[in-house]
Amino acid sequence: MKRLLLHTCCAPCSTWSIEALRNEYDITCFFYNPNIQPREEYDMRLSDERRYCSRVGVDLVEGEYEIEEWESEIRGHENDPEGGERCRICYGMRLLETGGRAAKGGFDAFTTTLTISPHKDASVINSLGEDIAVRIGIPFVSLDLKKRDGFKKSIEMSHEHDLHRQDFCGCMYSRRSHPGVQ
Repeated sequence: MKRLLLHTCCAPCSTWSIEALRNEYDITCFFYNPNIQPREEYDMRLSDERRYCSRVGVDLVEGEYEIEEWESEIRGHENDPEGGERCRICYGMRLLETGGRAAKGGFDAFTTTLTISPHKDASVINSLGEDIAVRIGIPFVSLDLKKRDGFKKSIEMSHEHDLHRQDFCGCMYSRRSHPGVQ
C-alpha cells in the first residue's frame, strides 16, 4: 500500500478525510498550521488531532508552530478578503512543508484535508499542491473531499468523537469574518 502524508488542519477535517483515503493509502497525518491563533486554539486543535489519530490508529507527525514565519509570508495581505491571496499564500506554505516532509520521509505522495471545507476552493489548493509536487519530485493527490457529502460526514463524525469544531479557519484575519468568535 502506498504511504501518504496527509496535511491536517484539525481533527474534524481529518475524520472523513482519513476514512475516504485509508483503503487506498497507509496514512500518516502531519499537523502543520502556523496560521492558527491564538496559541490556545492551536493547542486545542493539536490535542484533538492527537486524540483522534490515536483512536483510529493513524500515526501523527507534528510540525513546528512557526507563527513568525507565517506572519512574514502573508505580510502585506492582512486585509485581503477571506479566500484571497493571503489564503493562497498560507495554503502554499503548509503544502510546501508537507511535501518536503513527505519527500524526506520516503512517502509515496502527499495531500491535505483543506479541500473538505466548503469555504475553500479545492481547485486553488490542488493547483498549488500539483505545482509543489513538480518542484519537489513527489506526487500530490488532488482531491475535493467536500464532494459526496464529505463535509457533512466530517460534522457527524466530529460529534460522534466529541471533537472541538471551530467556526473559523484559524488565523486572526479569518476571525474577523466571524464576529461571534472571541
